[in-house]
Amino acid sequence: MLSETVTVPNGQGALIGELTVPDTVFGVAIIAHGSDSSRHSPRDRAVADALQDAALATLLIDLLTADEEAADWATGRHHCGIGLLTHRLIASVDWLAACATDLPLGLFGASTGGAAALGAAAARPGIVDTVVCPDGRPDLAGDDVLGQVRAPVLLLAGGRDTEALRLTRQTANRLRPLNRLRVIPDATDLFQEPQALDEVAAVAARWFAGMGQTHP
Repeated sequence: MLSETVTVPNGQGALIGELTVPDTVFGVAIIAHGSDSSRHSPRDRAVADALQDAALATLLIDLLTADEEAADWATGRHHCGIGLLTHRLIASVDWLAACATDLPLGLFGASTGGAAALGAAAARPGIVDTVVCPDGRPDLAGDDVLGQVRAPVLLLAGGRDTEALRLTRQTANRLRPLNRLRVIPDATDLFQEPQALDEVAAVAARWFAGMGQTHP
């Protein structure tokens, strides 16, 4: 398995990511975190490990520059800017697609990263093959964007996180028919329970293994 730190140009500075490629690989997934996380997050890395075990290359990407991350400790405005995050994720999709032109490509977007992932899928219908959105705010992508998503989408929500589940169900109703909502019964906000996060990682790995065609 090869792992390296990479830089992704986006027109406003370089984004930093960690690209990991297993010895055997059939596809690649970009993991885009939300407002409470970074590429060093144990949660995101646990998901990346599960995907790598399933023979997927992973790109853990920070959608903000180091200066923007520092400023966000005070304001939080960048993480709430879905348009900015979407633009950065599209740049990451284009960069990765140029590096791995023959591999199926999926997006894993948590929290506000989920809305960005749906926006990137809508903008790159010929490149993004599937999307997984756990624990978050995919509804923030907006009706216009949700109506343009053509890739299969897996939405995940905790059964005890009633507000996130409500918003995720609304999103599922606004997407095209090719989507699935999976409820993790005893999970709360952000799948804080270890067994819940393990299930999220396993379900995501199975979904990506079929790039949305074989539902878990």
